[in-house]
Formats: sequence, structure tokens, C-alpha cells
Amino acid sequence: MSGQTGPVYSYEKSHVSSSGSSSSSGSFFKSSVHLSSNKRQFIICNAGIFITYLVYGVLQENILKSEYGESKERYTYTLVLVFAQCLVHVLFAQTAIKTQGGHVESSPRVLFIIMSLSYVGAMLASNDALRYVSYPTQVLGKSMKPIPVMILGVLLARKKYPYSKYMYVLMIVLGVAMFMYKPKKNISPTNQDKVGGISVGYGELLLLVSLLLDGVTGGVQDKIRSQHKIKTHTMMLHMNLWSSLFLFIGLIVTGELVSFIGFASRHPWIIFQLLTFSICSAVGQNFIFMTITNFGPLPCSIITTTRKFFTILLSVVIFRNPLSWMQWSGTILVFLGLSFDAFFGKKNDGGKS
Repeated sequence: MSGQTGPVYSYEKSHVSSSGSSSSSGSFFKSSVHLSSNKRQFIICNAGIFITYLVYGVLQENILKSEYGESKERYTYTLVLVFAQCLVHVLFAQTAIKTQGGHVESSPRVLFIIMSLSYVGAMLASNDALRYVSYPTQVLGKSMKPIPVMILGVLLARKKYPYSKYMYVLMIVLGVAMFMYKPKKNISPTNQDKVGGISVGYGELLLLVSLLLDGVTGGVQDKIRSQHKIKTHTMMLHMNLWSSLFLFIGLIVTGELVSFIGFASRHPWIIFQLLTFSICSAVGQNFIFMTITNFGPLPCSIITTTRKFFTILLSVVIFRNPLSWMQWSGTILVFLGLSFDAFFGKKNDGGKS
């Protein structure tokens, strides 16, 4: 029986002596505890991503869409919003590094400057787009992130992807096109200009800019990880430090900081909203890092994809953003493409040079 291994060997050994039985029971108990601990940790990570980003999405839409005070003043301070987020990320990353007993590693300054500029640009464009488009449109638009990443990967890094990957991306593109399509209405001999078609306005262009800059950020991050072996929280710290510096300069040059101080004095509730929004962002990022580290990118991708769908549902319910049957069909097609990519794309990832 020497050819048998694992549980069979332990089972047979349990018939020889009571000490063998005790050893086997102890091993089984430890394995059960380990599985139970992993399951508990996965549930915590899953709940953490869902809760933090659902609250994050509600706060983001509430801040940028609400009317404040009797004068119905709107929040227009996108630089302040992103600056607050980056500052909290810096504090969170620094705390995480100290708690783990690590140290801040040296970093490639030029690459971090490029990455921070693209990161800030993507964040500003994405948040500013919410002033012109609905939150479901923003979430769905940002779901197209794999497209610029693939294009830049093919053009810059000479990567090759399997045909199935292109199929999933095509599903996402078609879904977004269906979502943005506006049917014909009010057609009359004297009103020929109001025809149907895919509506692309300033908000949609901002989302496109955000996607392109996300592709640049992802590409630079991959290069830093592969060439310099920098840990996650160190990456988070340096990127947000540089971003905070650039945003602070922008706040001073544009005068937005002074204008925001006036707005906050009239509506002090905005301070609490910005702080909660930024904390949710930082904590959510940490849960994503934990999920990737302990369970891999596949479960994380599935969780975040599902979370985005529920974010759209929550926005429809809370903020009454009605969707037509075609928009719902497009939304489902997009998330089918993302889900197929999460399940099958990661197994056959074509990131080959």
C-alpha cells in the first residue's frame, strides 16, 4: 500500500494504534479550522467590498448631484473631492505599512510621477462626468476599462490575447452601445432633427478620457511591479503622495480651495460627506488588496463585477434613475461580458509578449 498517499494512508494508519488515530484527528481538526478561517475571511472581504463601495457610490452621487441649502447650490469642486480622497489614502497606506512592521521602499520617481498624473486625470474626468451623466452611465462606462488596457497592451507591450478575450470585449462594447442608444421620438415634418442614435455628449467624452488614462495608469503600475518589486501599500502611498502634491498645486492655482472654503462654511455637512466618502474608498481598496492576496484576482474580479451591478440597482432605486428596456438589456450584456472574462479570461490570460 505504499503507493497510496494522503487521506488513505492516514486512514489505514488509524487502525494500527491509538496514537495514529489521535494524530489523524488532530490533522483533520486543524484542516477544518483552516478551511473555516479561510471561508470566514472570504466572507469578510466580500462584505467589505460590497458595503464600502455601495456606500461610496451613494455618497459620490449624492455629493455631485444634490442641491445644497435654500439656494439649491451644487457641488462643483472636483479637485477638492479627489484631493481629500488621496490624502486619506496616504494616511491609510502609511498606517498599514507601520502596522505590518514594514518600511517605505524606494521608488522610481519618474514612473510614479507619470502614473500619478494619469491617475489624477482619470479620477477628475470620472468625477466631473457625473455632473453631466447619470451614475449608472458612469459605472457602465468605467466597466469598459479592459478595452484601453488591451489596446495599449497590444500596441505598446506587444501582448497577444486569445480570441475569446476579444469576444468578451465585443459583448461589453455592444452592451454600452445599447445603453447609450436613444430611440427616435417627436418626429414630425417640422422637427426632423430629433432622431434616434447613440448619444455622446461632454460627460461621455470625459468617461472616454478617464478610460484612456486608466489604461496608462495600469500599464505603468505593471511596469513598476515587474521591474522594482514594490509592495502594494508602498505603491498606494507613493502614488497618492504625488497625486496630493499635484492636486494641491491645482487647488492654489485655480483658486478652487478658497471657493470651497466658502462653500463649506455655508454647508458644513459637506466635510462629513467628503471624509466618509474618502474613508470608504481607502477601506474598499484595502479589502480588494486582501482579496487578491489571499484568494487571487479571479474571485476579486467576480466580486467587483457583481458589486457594480448592484451599485446600478441601488442608484436606480435611491436616486430614481429610470432605465429603458434597451438600457437594461445593454447593462446585462455588459456584465455578462465582464463575468465571462472573470471566469474564463483569467484562466487563459493571454498576457504573452
